[in-house]
Amino acid sequence: MPRSTTNPDDASVDPARGRTGGVQSLDRAFQLLEIMADAGGEVSLSYLADSSGLPLPTIHRIIRSLLTNGYVRQLPSRRYALGPRLIGLGERASQMLGAWARPHLAHLVEQLGETANLAMLDGDTVVYVAQVPSPHAMRMFTEVGRRVLPHSTGVGKALLAQVPATSTQAILARAGMPAHTERTITTPGDFLTELALVRDQGYATDDGEQEIGVRCIAVPVLGGPSKTALSISGPESRVTWEVVRRAAPILQQTARHLAEDLNHRS
Repeated sequence: MPRSTTNPDDASVDPARGRTGGVQSLDRAFQLLEIMADAGGEVSLSYLADSSGLPLPTIHRIIRSLLTNGYVRQLPSRRYALGPRLIGLGERASQMLGAWARPHLAHLVEQLGETANLAMLDGDTVVYVAQVPSPHAMRMFTEVGRRVLPHSTGVGKALLAQVPATSTQAILARAGMPAHTERTITTPGDFLTELALVRDQGYATDDGEQEIGVRCIAVPVLGGPSKTALSISGPESRVTWEVVRRAAPILQQTARHLAEDLNHRS
């Protein structure tokens, strides 16, 4: 009678996880892509092994499949980077995310009267994916699709406050911390101190750090399917510190509703 053998990557059920091998392989592929994205989009195989806990043969097999399909590319240094096929997927996903978020942004504008934004962390930069403008004649405007460095924006602080300090330091080292105004935080130590404050109070501010005369308050969308942040921005003559304190719980409540909506749709 022939012996029965089990391949951990075939379509049989994995009793430890209650999932088929094919689904498990898909889970692992997504896990590796997310590790690469969190690391700035470029990693070594040893980094993937250390971060994922997966054996190298398993990582080799998954990476070969991702390479073949264009979701990963190999660099001359023999490190691996996110591939070009992810760009189109990301652009379409951003468009859908923006469409789903607009009712929530419109609610913020109705409640607070200032321009509302949704942004997400993409590699080492922050990209704005949706906006609803303020009804005021003098208002802030950021083009959807615009990319900014995270160290000088409220949304960037809200996003980086949710990732490990080592990842934040790596992003800052790669992206740099140029001074946009005299108020911009330009040293990693001061920025990490700022992020500790963000985590403590539950919201982030940009007090003229990206543009003189503009104040922004931002909160992370916790529990959502991706790292995103909501913000309102306006002239500091209207967005006073009293307005910031009043706006924070409204933004936090809207972020919770948005996370619930996104999870329901995903």
